[in-house]
Amino acid sequence: QLQASGGGLVQAGGSLRVSCAASGRTFSNYLMGWFRQAPGKEREFVAAISRGGGSTYYADSVKGRFTISRDNAKNTVYLQMNSLKPEDTAVYYCAADVSYAGRAPSGYDYWGQGTQVTVSS
Repeated sequence: QLQASGGGLVQAGGSLRVSCAASGRTFSNYLMGWFRQAPGKEREFVAAISRGGGSTYYADSVKGRFTISRDNAKNTVYLQMNSLKPEDTAVYYCAADVSYAGRAPSGYDYWGQGTQVTVSS
């Protein structure tokens, strides 16, 4: 089970950190990803991280502004979002898979419920 939290309303240029807590399985066995979905748009890849956290991957639209990290001792993955823009407004979802850390949502087996991030201009 994945539980996302930490969303909220922030002004453009501000920062926010969302978290995703995992339970029920060995967290360190899973590659983790963050996706987002804005109203009327498809779910899109944001970032992913390897099991040990040594490798990270980002969408071009967030590279240099967002940072994905994980704490396997706390069974939690984070997404630190800086220099937020109104176009970052979306529901943010965490996802997990044993063997996939790519950009396609269909590659992930497990999903959290999402947390709303709204960036005002």
